[in-house]
Amino acid sequence: MFNKTKIIDPLQAISGRENPVFGGSNHYVLSTPLLGPFDPHYEKAIVAMGCFWGAERIMWQLDGVFSTAVGYCGGFTKNPTYEEVCSGKTGHAESVLVVFDPKLLDYEKIIKVFYESHDPTQYMRQGNDIGTQYRSAIYCLSKDQFRIAREITETYQKLIDKEALGQITTEIAVESNFYYAEDYHQQYLAKNPGGYCGLKSTGIKCQS
Repeated sequence: MFNKTKIIDPLQAISGRENPVFGGSNHYVLSTPLLGPFDPHYEKAIVAMGCFWGAERIMWQLDGVFSTAVGYCGGFTKNPTYEEVCSGKTGHAESVLVVFDPKLLDYEKIIKVFYESHDPTQYMRQGNDIGTQYRSAIYCLSKDQFRIAREITETYQKLIDKEALGQITTEIAVESNFYYAEDYHQQYLAKNPGGYCGLKSTGIKCQS
C-alpha cells in the first residue's frame, strides 16, 4: 500500500510536464506581480508549513513583503498539478514564495514567523492534514539562508525542549525549483475569507 507520509522514490515520481500550470497574474491583496523577474534589490524566501492557503496569508501580512505566491517545492515532478501533489507521488511540499525588501524585513524575521505559525514537531502533517505535501520545510536559496535557518532552528529546538514538545522535524535544504500552483490557489483566503486554514502553532515565541 502506498504510504503518503513517506517521500516517494524519485524513480517512481510522476514525471510532470513542460508547461507551467500557472500563467501569471497580480497579487489579489498587494496588487504586485506574482511572477518575476523581480527588482534585483528584493530577496526571496521559500517556506512550507502545511496547507499553503493559511501559510501564504501569514506571509503577505508582514511589513516589507512585496509579493507572495503559493506553489510546490522540494520534490521531483516538473510543473505538477495540485491533484498530483495531493497524491503524494511528486515529493513536493505545499510551499510559499515570499518576495521581500531586505531593507524593511530580514530573512531571520521570516524564519521566526514561520516557526511561530505552525507546529514543526508534527511529522509529515499539520493537524488533520496528513501527507508529505504538508511537511514543515525551509527551502533555502543560498548558503547564507541555510546557515540562518539552521541557527534559528537550533535555538527554537531549545525552547521546544523546555516545554517537552518533541523534536523539530522541519526539512532544511538548498532548493530553488519552485513551481507556481494554479491561479485559484493564489491568495485563496483573501478570495475566500471563510476558507479552510488548519494551521495551529505551539504558542512558543521564537527568540534568539
